[in-house]
Amino acid sequence: MNYQESKVYLEDISKYGSVLGLENMREMLERLGNPQDTLKFIHISGTNGKGSLLAYISTVLKEAGYVVGRYVSPTLFSYEERIQVNEAEITKAALSRFVTVVSHIIEEMVAEGKAHPTVFEVETAIGFLYFKEMNCDYVVLETGLGGLEDATNIVRTSILEVITQISRDHMGFLGDTLEEIAGNKAGIIKPETTVVTGYQEPEALTVIRRVCSQKQCSCRIVKPEAVTAVSYGCERQQFTYGNWKNMEISLAGVYQIPNAVLALETVEALRGIGLEIPDEAVYRGMKNAVWRGRFTVIQKNPVFIIDGAHNEAAAQVLAESVRTYFPGRKIYYIMGVFRDKEYEKIIRLTAPLAEHVITIETPENDRAMDAAELANVWRKYHSSVETADTLDQAVDKSLELAGEEGVTIAFGSLSFLGDITRIVENRGNRNGSR
Repeated sequence: MNYQESKVYLEDISKYGSVLGLENMREMLERLGNPQDTLKFIHISGTNGKGSLLAYISTVLKEAGYVVGRYVSPTLFSYEERIQVNEAEITKAALSRFVTVVSHIIEEMVAEGKAHPTVFEVETAIGFLYFKEMNCDYVVLETGLGGLEDATNIVRTSILEVITQISRDHMGFLGDTLEEIAGNKAGIIKPETTVVTGYQEPEALTVIRRVCSQKQCSCRIVKPEAVTAVSYGCERQQFTYGNWKNMEISLAGVYQIPNAVLALETVEALRGIGLEIPDEAVYRGMKNAVWRGRFTVIQKNPVFIIDGAHNEAAAQVLAESVRTYFPGRKIYYIMGVFRDKEYEKIIRLTAPLAEHVITIETPENDRAMDAAELANVWRKYHSSVETADTLDQAVDKSLELAGEEGVTIAFGSLSFLGDITRIVENRGNRNGSR
């Protein structure tokens, strides 16, 4: 297949949806020679902060001289973002070649009466093949959904697992209580490995500790009391964590401090199991880490921010970031969200900060909530709400209302933030306002 044929193939198999379980994945990978068994993984699960944490860890390891694969989802700007080596995306040629290989394996499976793998399973298999070909020293692997039955959990050679803060999300798939969700997320933990966890609610932490004990794993937990000298900013933030003095990061959002602290705790754990990571590499990697879509400033004048807040916990920290960075400023929202998200909780938390709200329907997604329906929910909490028929219309209206002093924030789902970014950047280039 060429690149276009490969993309059509992947889009076509998206109809198989999301299916939890490892049977298909195991069958497919065995036929592909189990490329994942040749790799060493740092496996990440949790609810919020997985992508940012992955960016910190993989950039630090790259700065330390390692060849580092990273596997992420969803992506914002290009399909190839999900599979990277040392921050370079998989080439279109390599993607096409591996799609062709995997498609032949799937044909054999289906001909034998076996279930067709999902698109996420196929993408994960392609990632493993590419990381093996690129001779990665380590792969930083982000789960797609949950942990225990997520396709990424087929790996058996993890050297370390990291669990970010767990909150209530995807409850239809992962469980109705925090304990059940934590049990699913902790499903990535492999016997006799090292586990690092960020701040957790007591119910979640109890589950993680129990799994670590059962599997004879050591467990490192971040120490919030060791965080001092915090300085917030949209372009530069600084903090001290234990012996890591004046650590600087470039990612914005008040929640990036806890994410960065978890990354430092992970670095300490990696050093503890034998990885050579000089202090200089840590400082460079933390500062140079880039992760778009989490309180990312895409235009400075006027300020335009994109944020993938799509659950209650993320909405709480989004609101906290707005209060911290923009006190007294008028805030204009563009919001689009999936129907299966806790959109009313998100709205309730963010509504008090809004001057005006524009709702949109996230394009080309069956899970998207109708803009008018979303606006009706907003009107229960805010008096100034309107809908936009297109993303272009939403951007134009928000920038018109915000003027020079207002701040626009697009949030609710990651799925439309790449398109929003392109629209804003195109307008900025034409107007010379960036």
